[in-house]
Amino acid sequence: MQAAPILRNVSSELTTERLYLRCPREGDGAAVHEAVVESLQQLRAWPASLPWALAEPSVEASEIFCRESAAAFLKRTSFVFLVFDHAGTFVASTSLHGINWKVPKFEIGFWCRATRQGNGYTTEAISRLIRYAISDLGANRVDALTDERNVASRAVCEASGMQLEGVLRNEDITPSGVLCNTCVYAVASSREIIL
Repeated sequence: MQAAPILRNVSSELTTERLYLRCPREGDGAAVHEAVVESLQQLRAWPASLPWALAEPSVEASEIFCRESAAAFLKRTSFVFLVFDHAGTFVASTSLHGINWKVPKFEIGFWCRATRQGNGYTTEAISRLIRYAISDLGANRVDALTDERNVASRAVCEASGMQLEGVLRNEDITPSGVLCNTCVYAVASSREIIL
């Protein structure tokens, strides 16, 4: 019999060569807000994938996000990791959500602040999180859903060792009513990961 999800041991901190990933904490809202404001144009380009970016950003909204993410982490319903470089600058966010503990499987999501894009930080962070999900959380599947037109996110998925499983046509719709296709990327075993 499997342990109840809330009893599972889940690390709240992970590291890579250049990055430090950790669960959000009280007080992180200001740093997240700064990155969101800086990145609004890029985030709002994908309203079907990132509907939260359409709301007017505020420090309060970012702080609420951090505190709710920390609570969800404790409840084992989703795992948001804030990503910092070794100088302590917030550079990205990634998460495991859509969790099915019976399989177990996870969906991974991510975004990177505008001034840090193109440096491989997102690929490095999600590659680490995928490895952790498989090796420590027993994931049999980790998948990502990206807008077909989001070339940057698709490149991150591929660089992280995920395989394109298919394109779901007219699968989502933007708030303005535009239909969009969704790419499904996944890793189904540790052998598929680029280590």
